Parts: sequence; structure tokens; C-alpha cells
Amino acid sequence: MNESALQGKLKNLLGDRTAKALERAFGYITVGDLLSHYPRRYVEHGDVTALGSLPLGEQVTLIADVVGVSQRSMASRKGAILEVRISDGRGILSLTFFNQLWRKNELVPGARGVFAGKITQYKGSMQLTHPDYKLFERDDDAAMRDAEAWAEQPIPLYPATASVPSWTMQRSIGLALDHLEGEIDDPLPANVRVAEGLLDFGTALELIHRPRTEADTWRAKHTLRFHEAFLLQAALLQNRAIAKEAMAMPRVAGKGGPLERFDARLPFTLTQDQVSVGEEIVEDLAKNSPMNRLVQGEVGSGKTLVALRAMLTVAEDGGQTALLAPTEVLAAQHLRSIVASLGPDLAAEMMPVLLTGQMPAAERKRALLRIVSGQAKIVVGTHALLGEIVEFYDLGLIVIDEQHRFGVDQRDALRRKSAAHPHTLVLTATPIPRTVAMTVFGDLDVSTIRQLPAGRQGISSFVVPLAVKPDWMPRVWERMREEVDKGRQAFVVCPAIDAGADLADEDGADAADPAETENTRARAATVFETTEQLRRDPSLAGLTIESLHGRLPSDEKDAVMQRFSNGDIDILVTTTVIEVGVDVPNASTMVVLDADRFGVSQLHQLRGRVGRGSVPGLCLLVTTAEPGSSALERVEAVAATIDGFELAQRDLELRREGDVLGEAQSGTRSSLRILRVSIDGKVISRAREWAEKVFDDDPRLASHPYLWEAIEGRLKESERQALTKS
Repeated sequence: MNESALQGKLKNLLGDRTAKALERAFGYITVGDLLSHYPRRYVEHGDVTALGSLPLGEQVTLIADVVGVSQRSMASRKGAILEVRISDGRGILSLTFFNQLWRKNELVPGARGVFAGKITQYKGSMQLTHPDYKLFERDDDAAMRDAEAWAEQPIPLYPATASVPSWTMQRSIGLALDHLEGEIDDPLPANVRVAEGLLDFGTALELIHRPRTEADTWRAKHTLRFHEAFLLQAALLQNRAIAKEAMAMPRVAGKGGPLERFDARLPFTLTQDQVSVGEEIVEDLAKNSPMNRLVQGEVGSGKTLVALRAMLTVAEDGGQTALLAPTEVLAAQHLRSIVASLGPDLAAEMMPVLLTGQMPAAERKRALLRIVSGQAKIVVGTHALLGEIVEFYDLGLIVIDEQHRFGVDQRDALRRKSAAHPHTLVLTATPIPRTVAMTVFGDLDVSTIRQLPAGRQGISSFVVPLAVKPDWMPRVWERMREEVDKGRQAFVVCPAIDAGADLADEDGADAADPAETENTRARAATVFETTEQLRRDPSLAGLTIESLHGRLPSDEKDAVMQRFSNGDIDILVTTTVIEVGVDVPNASTMVVLDADRFGVSQLHQLRGRVGRGSVPGLCLLVTTAEPGSSALERVEAVAATIDGFELAQRDLELRREGDVLGEAQSGTRSSLRILRVSIDGKVISRAREWAEKVFDDDPRLASHPYLWEAIEGRLKESERQALTKS
């Protein structure tokens, strides 16, 4: 095997200067890292073009003679420019090379070759900058035929930076390919490769970087796409196997225990989905291997209730649960909801406590004592739970709400607070397409709650397209007033806090992504300005209008939310801080300003804050996006359905691929190079099936050493951890 060549250091192959540039630009250290830098696209050299008819800005191929060579120093920086003049007998063109004077040794007057590149203009003259070329002997007919074949070869164009341009990448990759002597052992088992009709790994690498034909690029991409999917699924399955080998304390609910008493006082019947998912969790908790389960469900489907029943199961023998929430508002909301659901007797027995970063010192000390003594069977908190001074008496269960807001290291920090490996339950109100679930949550068991509790009246959503109906805005506020006059309440959501803020909330809620909107240059609606505007609006006279955002101190946020929950505030102007978990059954109306600045799933989450009780929900999505724009299409998709699973698939189709497993998501550079979760669902499914067969037959991969080495080497620990984030 030539694995050692793939793991070889780039500095030994390319020299220290180039290797450091590649590490700074892309984080590449080994030859394998570099060869995984696939072309972003290919262009053809183009038909042979006469110098007298050069199309500006287009890719051309020329057969010409070198007629002159000169060099000069650059005026503004160190270095020299080599200028080569070529002619086909009908015109003259300049070739320009920066800091590549060595080329004058081969581009000598009289040399003939084929030259390819993009025609640009400098000071009124046409030129090619850093063209590809191939020289041959004059009057060599065979060389001319080779030149014609070369002209048909695809040219790889690579993701590049100012310090590492595409041609540097191409040259470096060429050296790396030449360095790989002999066949590279393939981590894919031979039977998988044959059954799927794939190339061997080494051939696929050669053809994706140095294709001879367009068909070569397709075959190489097909192989490497499956290769990537298979390694990813194998890594996730290995993570799952490792997790199941850990020892956990079995937790079983007994007769007459907290869970049975809680169920007996429920004033409603659990949905069938809640029952079935609850049974899966109870079965997991009873094992001596740790539960690692994801519960996904529609907004308002009762995931928190399912989690609370799991907490009561763990509390049966004194075990504690840590519920980690992404924001202080949500943490406080969870605590109030849990206390209310438990009732006075069970609440006194479970003694739920809240721990956040902005609590008063005395209150924080009291909470810490109840946690370390084991009095508090349920601990709700934010990142403050991860602090070194937080100690648990018997941490048996970790519940993570909206897992995508937390990193792997944070999850592990909680796990280390338990002597035995605690069970883990992940909640997400963002429905996940199957391909994403396999890719992101491949090491977790996934449960789904689709049914909504009985009595919910649903939500009606409408787009307010101000680009074509600018006079509709006053009616938005009138419609909101009508709802408030019925004794109901309303949210008004803005993408920014004030004029100087980014399109995000400082409380840790998801940021509105500027790349997702075509309206980022216009100033966003802000909480401060909107609050003052609504207070001055005659149609809203006499109403209590307050604001809530991430910059408020913890006690102020909690006080505002409590007043809104109590009905003392009619209209709450806010940011995405209320996106998840906030439960005010009397809130019937939501107005989302600049709705095109939010993603599909985010709008769906926001909308889920209304229509949570017996009052029908109304959501007005206000946007200035132009007709026909993708921004308007996104907003219209949300208004068209309240099915979160349908929207999740639509979101996956509309969003940039990097949002699925990109840098912002993973916390490190993504391991996905050529695989696209949004369109490669069949590939991922097939790869998952094969990976499961391999692990079923050989859990330790004893007969697949190259696969084991590939998982350990190419999917480094940090990357593998990143892939398990949601």
C-alpha cells in the first residue's frame, strides 16, 4: 500500500514555502489532504483560435510560435514579469508570467506550441496571463495531433486564494500525483467497489485531477462521491459502536414512582407518537449502554413532555438530569414549564433549579449546592452548566435542546461530570430530511414525533409582498390590532436589534444569514426603531408594547417574558431570541418583518410561537423581496405549508450546501469535498447500507485494515466529531 505516501508531509514534497502557504490557506499538511482538494469545475481549452479573432473574456486555444521574450521588474512590489510574444503568422499576442522567469529557458524564440487560457486586456492590448501550454518540435505532425487532442482535454480549475492561485494548486497536485508510485490501496472493500461499478481509489484521484476526457471526470466524481459517503457513514457507525461500548447506569421506572404519578395527573392523553417514542426511550434507559437518541418533531408536538418523562424515569433512583438550553430566555421558559407540568408535589420532590451565567451570586450559590447535593433532580441551564465549579451528585441523563447550537466539546464537558457514562437525549424542533439525518446524526438513534396534540387550531400564514403592494403595511398593523382587541397577544419579529447590529441576536439564537437574502443592502427592521414606531402608530393606541432581545440582562429578559406570559404585554417586539421553546398559548399573531432575511426552517420555528393553544394562529410574513427572486420564493414556500418535514426538504433544496455540513456548522473544515447532501441522497443511502453490512460482518474491521486506517487517518478525530454535530 502507498498509504505512507498519502500521509507524507507536503513540506517534504513541495518545499517549506509552498507547504506553509497551503497550510495557511486550506489547513493542508499531508499529500492526502492536498489530493482531496478537488477541482471546482472544468473548462475546455477550446477550439484552436486564430490570433486575428480573439474573443475578450473567453477561453481560447492557440497554436503559435514564440517570436520574442522580454522581462521587466514590477513597479509596485518585488519580483519580475516575463512577457512572451507569440504569433500564428496573422497576429501577435502577449503571454504574461509573474515571478516565473525560469520559463524563458523553454519559451525561446522559434519554439512552437499550443497555448490555452482566458483572453484579457491590459492597456488596450490582448494577452494571456499564466496560460497553460505544451511545446513540440517544429514540423512534427505527431506533436500537432497531440496538440489537437490536448486541446480537447478538460482544464481543472481549483478553489484558490490570492496567495495560492489555481495554477499553483494544479502544479502542486501534479507533483503529488507523480509522487504516488504504485497502486494506492483502496479503503473501499473490493466487493463494494465491484458491485457499485467504481474505479479504484488511485485511478479516481488521477482522473479527477488529470482527466483526458469529460467522461473521465464523471467516472472519477462518481467513485469519489461514493468513497466519501462510505467513509463518512463508516466513521459514524464506528462512533456509534464505540459509544455503545461505554458503561452506563440502567434507569428503570418503578411502580408508584415519579413517572407513574406524573402520568396519572396529566389532564390530556398523550399522542400515539409521544407514546411510541417514550417507549423507545424507556427501553434505552434500561440498558447498561448509554442512550444516544435524537427526538425530532414538529413545532409544538410535545418533545419537551417526552423529555420530562425521561427525566422522571432517571429520578426514580435519585438520578439527575441536566437540560442544556441555548438561551437564557429558553432555559427560564423550560424551568417554568417543567414546574407547572410537575405540579406542586412532584415539583417539590424533583426540586428543579435554573443555572445561567447572569444569575445573582447568592441565587447561583444556592443552585450549585442543590445540584452537588443531589436535591435538584432536574437542572436546567445554559452554557453555565459546563463550568468547572458545577458538580452533580449523580448525573444520569443529559438533554440537549436544539443540538445545533452546541459543540461536541460542550456535550462532552457535561458527560465528564458523571462517574458513569450518562444517557443522552437530543431534541430538535427542526425536522430533518432523511439524507441529513443519516449524514449529521448517523451515530444517533432517531425518533420522530409528527402528531400535534389535540385541540391545536393551526396557523394561517400569508406573505405581505411590499415590493408590489407597498400600501398593504398599514393593514398589517390593523389586522394585528383586531387580534389584540379579542383579548389575544402578538409578536413582531425583527432581524436586528438596532441599526448598527448584525443580522443576529447576541443571545445565541440563530443568525439571519446575509448570504440567504437578496436584500442585504437595504437596512433591516430593528427592534428599537420598530418598538418606537408602533408606540406612535394611532391604530395601536392604548396597547402595551415592549421589546425583548439578547442584549437585555438576564433578569430583565425573564421579567419581560413573564409579563408577556401573564398577559400584561399586548405586543412584544423581539428578535429570534423567541425562536424556540417560548410557549404563550394566548399569543395568536406574529408579524415577521424582512422575512426574506430568515431561512426557511427559521421562519417555521418562529411561526411556531403562535397557535399553541385553543386560539388559531396568524403569521404575516412581510418582505420587500422582488417577484421572481429566490428570497421571495423562500418566504412563499413557508406560507404554502405548515408541514415542517416538507419544508425541511424544501429548505435543503434552496439553501447553500455549506449550511448542511459546512464550516459554520462543523466548527472545522468540512470533510465533505464532492458529496452533496442536498442531491446525493441515493448515494448516501447506498453507502450507509454497505457500511452497515461491513460492520455487521466485521465490527472491529479486522479484515478491512485499509478502511480502518482511512477512518483514523483521513477522517481525523476533530473532523469525525464535527460530523456528529447537528
